[in-house]
Amino acid sequence: MIDRYDASATGVIDIGAATDKSPSAVGASWTKLALANFGVAITAFGIAATIAVMQAMSRANADLPFRSPRIFYLSVTAHGFLMALVFTTFFVMGLGYVFARVSLRRPIEGERLGWMGFWVALAGTLMAVAVILAGKASVLYTFYPPLEAHPLFYIGTTLLVVGSWIWCFVMVQSYRAWRRETPSKPVPLPMHGIMASVIVWVLATLGVAAEMIFLLIPWSLGFRETVDPVLARTLFWWFGHPLVYFWLVPAYTLWYTVLPKEAGGKLFSDPLARLVFILFVLFSTPVGLHHQFTDPGITAGWKLIHTMNTYVILFPSFITAFTLIASLEIAGRARGATGLFNWVARLPWREPFFASIALAMLIFSLGGIGGAINAAYGMNAVIHNTAWVQGHFHLTAGTATGLTFMGATYWLLPRLTGKPLRLPAFAAVQPYLWFVGMLMFSIVNHATGLMGMPRRVFDASYGGHPAAESWLAWTGLSAIGGVILFASAMCFVAVVVATITNRRGGDAPAFAFAEPVGGTIRAGTILDRFGFWTIAAVVMIVLAYAYPIFDLLRMERFGAPGLSPF
Repeated sequence: MIDRYDASATGVIDIGAATDKSPSAVGASWTKLALANFGVAITAFGIAATIAVMQAMSRANADLPFRSPRIFYLSVTAHGFLMALVFTTFFVMGLGYVFARVSLRRPIEGERLGWMGFWVALAGTLMAVAVILAGKASVLYTFYPPLEAHPLFYIGTTLLVVGSWIWCFVMVQSYRAWRRETPSKPVPLPMHGIMASVIVWVLATLGVAAEMIFLLIPWSLGFRETVDPVLARTLFWWFGHPLVYFWLVPAYTLWYTVLPKEAGGKLFSDPLARLVFILFVLFSTPVGLHHQFTDPGITAGWKLIHTMNTYVILFPSFITAFTLIASLEIAGRARGATGLFNWVARLPWREPFFASIALAMLIFSLGGIGGAINAAYGMNAVIHNTAWVQGHFHLTAGTATGLTFMGATYWLLPRLTGKPLRLPAFAAVQPYLWFVGMLMFSIVNHATGLMGMPRRVFDASYGGHPAAESWLAWTGLSAIGGVILFASAMCFVAVVVATITNRRGGDAPAFAFAEPVGGTIRAGTILDRFGFWTIAAVVMIVLAYAYPIFDLLRMERFGAPGLSPF
């Protein structure tokens, strides 16, 4: 499957040599579209980071003047929505426009349609955020019923997804136009990763779209009195877990295509990178039931099947670890290293892009260990709904994705704006602050989770209950980690704002991607056939979800009325 190499093909090697210089990139219409998406993403990130530090301090029982259960759960909802849905979705859309334009070396197909998708997604975001901040949608990131939000929250979230679907259509059309013009070449690796992200996203969002359209929106509008919580949760997790891979695949794309180049080396294997993307397409969606081990109505057999699928999805991360470590060793030895491990010290650790990605990869390896425990059918019961889960989530999504996207911003801004990064000292220290803060925050949450501390807790003291005494001292350390994370986030925002508002420009660096050591695949080989893998992924989803959902629909169901606690 991956043994047909073409060392002279113009896939990754061609785009590694071919670049867009500043005259054609800076100020171009596609650049403005990408920057608009990045702007919304970074704004959402800054607001969510500000909200998060309050939550960390609240769990440590800090005496905040505005502290209350209502404000706490409002902030938890806002933080989750802005970080998990808004920051990531807009950033991935912006990255998609950059990679499509630069790697395909042709205009984006349907750029005006891309702007329409941006405005639809932005309108939905503003609608949902307004309702959250008004205190009418404190349903948390998972928006589980019977917690009920104002209808505009569900409608706004749906519009965000619709806007992202328009982006998906633009990406597919750009790929198809390039394929018609270039039938003899494999799709460039950056675009291969973006197309994998598109497929994962479309297949995943079908579940949450069904939940919104058929359950939550009619229920919140009063067209139906009750909603089935288990069915709604099942449809949510059809979407909720592959959402993580919608973030991770673009992050992996940056790891594979940009990191080796910026480190001064080459990509160890182009075919292995493509294999990783295809494995994510196949196995990212049929894994959601491992989030529902304690839910009734779903048989143990189906939960076990999803458990096995979840362990399969660990495999592409193992491939990635091997491929990228090999790529970095190549870079270190190209910089003059000769010993067994001293190549690590030769890498450009002072460069903010490299430091961000390297530290994100290191923390992601720790988070992956915890993820294997989460997915274990037996061990999950020990950590289910405890602080362990939020610790794990912040190691994986919060750092593997978040820190990667921050590092990517340092790489993208000078190339898109023609302006050098301002506040370079802030940019240099920011990844390390994030690394230290995240370790302190997440390791403490893992520990307190094992002690029995629940997640999403407003008052960790439980009114002075003796069981809470064991974890109270730890929550203070978690709060310190949260403050360090906030300082890191503000450093990042400061660098972005200072760079964008800087009136002095210069020569924009070129967009250059890593060349592979052994060449790339030939056009038309199995790893280059997105239609085939999309059909295979649909079959996997049908096998994983058709019977469990059918089983839920045929059960006698009573439903639940809405609950708005605040």
